[in-house]
Amino acid sequence: MSAIDEEPQPSGTLTLQTQSMPRDTNPQGDVFAGWLMSQMDVAGAILAQSIARGRVTTVAVGSMVFLRPVTVGSTVSCYAEAVEVGRSSIKTMVEVWLTRVDTGEQVKVTEGEFVFVAIDDRGRTRPLP
Repeated sequence: MSAIDEEPQPSGTLTLQTQSMPRDTNPQGDVFAGWLMSQMDVAGAILAQSIARGRVTTVAVGSMVFLRPVTVGSTVSCYAEAVEVGRSSIKTMVEVWLTRVDTGEQVKVTEGEFVFVAIDDRGRTRPLP
């Protein structure tokens, strides 16, 4: 087993980092999947906007698997990378890692594919620069 298998690391660029709060959780203190997905959408959009040099909109989200729950107070880090750039679309892969409050350990929570399209001021598709 190589060191990379023993200590997995995030892929992509740290694009968004936040902390889960009590309002983002169910009664057991675990973060709602929808909240986590919205953070991923924001992270992917930040990357896509920088590539598009302007406004983008989400047009598709690929499958997601949640590997472990996120508890309140965890630092949630979204890493994004562009995996495909088309004429007007940008496909991103977003990974979410959390840092455990008590140990500082970083663990992967989920990943998902988000597709964005560059749009103009009227909301119409436009080519990427």
